[in-house]
Amino acid sequence: MAHAALSPAERTIGATVDAGFEPTVALLEKLVNQNSGSMNLAGVKAVADMLRPEFEALGFAVTWKPMDAAKRAGHLIALHKGKAGTTRMLLIGHLDTVFEPDSPFQTFKRDGDWASGPGVADDKGGVATMILALKAMQAAGTLKGANIEVVLTGDEEDSGDPVSIARADLVAAGTRADVALDFEGLSQEDGRDMGSIARRSSNSWTLTATGKSGHSSGIFSDKAGDGAVYELARIITAFRKELPEPNLTFNVGLIGGGQSADVDRDGVRITVTGKTNIIPPIAVAKGDFRTLSEEQTQRVQAKMQAIVDSGHLNGTSASIAFDLGYPSMAPTDGNRALLTKLNAINRDLGLPDMPALDPLKRGAGDIAFVAADTDGLVGLGLASSGDHSPAEKADLSTMPRQAKRAAMLMSRLAVEKGRK
Repeated sequence: MAHAALSPAERTIGATVDAGFEPTVALLEKLVNQNSGSMNLAGVKAVADMLRPEFEALGFAVTWKPMDAAKRAGHLIALHKGKAGTTRMLLIGHLDTVFEPDSPFQTFKRDGDWASGPGVADDKGGVATMILALKAMQAAGTLKGANIEVVLTGDEEDSGDPVSIARADLVAAGTRADVALDFEGLSQEDGRDMGSIARRSSNSWTLTATGKSGHSSGIFSDKAGDGAVYELARIITAFRKELPEPNLTFNVGLIGGGQSADVDRDGVRITVTGKTNIIPPIAVAKGDFRTLSEEQTQRVQAKMQAIVDSGHLNGTSASIAFDLGYPSMAPTDGNRALLTKLNAINRDLGLPDMPALDPLKRGAGDIAFVAADTDGLVGLGLASSGDHSPAEKADLSTMPRQAKRAAMLMSRLAVEKGRK
């Protein structure tokens, strides 16, 4: 699709994307058919090996950064040095999927404009779109002067531990970048493409309540107390009443109490023993909370801690432990300015403007680790449905316009003066 406002280089980008669409779908099929569940370390590395020559052919210096210390495969990092002093761009995607080798969902299948398969959208479709956009820039001559660093993590779906190691390279790249562009899926509402300028955090918590064990006939007495389950219920009820505020969600995902309550090492099962006539001495609940800013994270965490620490029922105590996983990406003025630039390209392409997506409608992601250091835009990959399930399928018809948007945005940014 050409428009009078496009430069000759941008018209070349458009033509190159259109010509490269089917070969890119063939690359996507190859990537999808290689299992790369987060814990399939060899499979994740195999996908990286498939992508290495794609980046090297574009003039990128490619590095594989093993993540043995975080018990994950590693990250692919590709660096393209351009003209000094211009905007430094960070492109973000991931190599892994949620589908491990024992999943029955393993194969790419195409039906017209739609394709199904593990990671076909999340995020192999995004990575393929990234490659197509960069190839179009090369053909148009706009890649030559561009300063671009690509970080494709190998554990976005199940991040390694500690996160301080697993995300160190991404965070470092964010400190160098003026702009971060995330190639996860395109959000749509009522068939309209949306721009994503924010992502909420993803944090978890474990609440433990204790009480005195004894015969149930004595419960609520001064000597026996109220038991651990009632203390746990007090706290969770207070969470529901006192925590709600805009852009916050919090969930209780797992709960158990009794004579014993043992949480498994993966934190997804609680084995409980007890009897109806025994006052439970232990109760455990696990859940999450999601916020739109780090200030909100800290405030909600403090409120939860205060609820846990105050007003204990008779004969009980309680504690809460937090695991702060993915940080938030707040909707900053810098992010809004990036979306404004993208919408200028949409108008030049004859496409509708992309309104900002409600951040409640988008989950956490890797770009949040760099959000404190650089402006960012999310959702330059493919539109899809059924992500994280065997129903995952990608709308291949969105690839050409997404690749054109990305390539033209990067080409225009590449001639702007960098801030860092």
